[in-house]
Amino acid sequence: MARTSTNGSAKDATVADLSAEIETLRKDLGSLTDTIAELGKSKASALKDAASERVKSARDTAQQKGAEAAEKVGAQAQYAQTQANEFIQQKPATAMGIAAGVGFLVGMLSTRR
Repeated sequence: MARTSTNGSAKDATVADLSAEIETLRKDLGSLTDTIAELGKSKASALKDAASERVKSARDTAQQKGAEAAEKVGAQAQYAQTQANEFIQQKPATAMGIAAGVGFLVGMLSTRR
């Protein structure tokens, strides 16, 4: 709005007022920019921390599942070994025949390359 003064310099007062308002707006805009930058940094830090926590959780879960899988495979191998030992003790002649046959096949395959 235009102000009127007693000396007739309404135009000068308006330009001075506008300049002051523009300077105030620049300062406010600078302050707002700094505030948004700080907010962005804090959000980035929070997201980084959350991502790190999720990665750690996923790694722990994977290690736990890997250990469980290794334990299960080990138990199955132990069971297979026990079954093989029992078969050899119950039927030694058959076990020798199977071993000789497998050995013969491996020998044939390795010489045919």
